[in-house]
Amino acid sequence: MNITINASFLPHTDPEAALAFYRDILGFEVRLDVGHGGMRWITVGPPGQPDTSIVLTPPAVDPGITADERATIAEMMAKGTYAGILLATPELDKTFDRLQAADVEVVQEPTDQPYGRRDCAVRDPSGNLVRIQQVP
Repeated sequence: MNITINASFLPHTDPEAALAFYRDILGFEVRLDVGHGGMRWITVGPPGQPDTSIVLTPPAVDPGITADERATIAEMMAKGTYAGILLATPELDKTFDRLQAADVEVVQEPTDQPYGRRDCAVRDPSGNLVRIQQVP
């Protein structure tokens, strides 16, 4: 069996801020930008990796979600506890410097972790936790 990860989903509260973060700061390319009914789904991904994407979605658009669940999701996003993603780079310190220069909310500066990885953590404009780890 050969299974790969094609896309991960992260909610966004502001499509322009999400684009500024993922495209302009992290350097991802925009693959799709689809609007419908005042909402936008934006697919981004790392250059040179066309089969791996992040879909930035409007939060809580599933029609099966109740008003109370929508409120809970909004509260969790505001606290930064709803969604997250783990990225990797061979240049963690350089990447972190770029994030800091862009005035991104820093959760954790580059740190050697006890499980053997060096990583940092920031929040995207919607509050999603973005961890970035050093890879060889």
